[in-house]
Amino acid sequence: MRPRLAVSRSLAHISVQLIDDQAGRTLVAASSQENGARGSNVAGAWVVGRVAAERLLEQGVKQAVFDRGGRLYHGRVRRVAEAARDAGLEF
Repeated sequence: MRPRLAVSRSLAHISVQLIDDQAGRTLVAASSQENGARGSNVAGAWVVGRVAAERLLEQGVKQAVFDRGGRLYHGRVRRVAEAARDAGLEF
């Protein structure tokens, strides 16, 4: 099983969902609105990506597919991916 790591961002927040498309359910979610996140900047994106990856690794899943949602791979979207890789998630 390789869940999809879907990144959504707005001007104020960034969120990540790890979705199992076969079962049609969300396994893990993390957002900059949670405690400990620093907003929608690149530092906040790093925290969101790392938290999401750690939560997924706790469930025993080590691989995912990165879905940037049509956004360019730079800035906050890139930081989410880098943080998830740094936490041990493979994609």
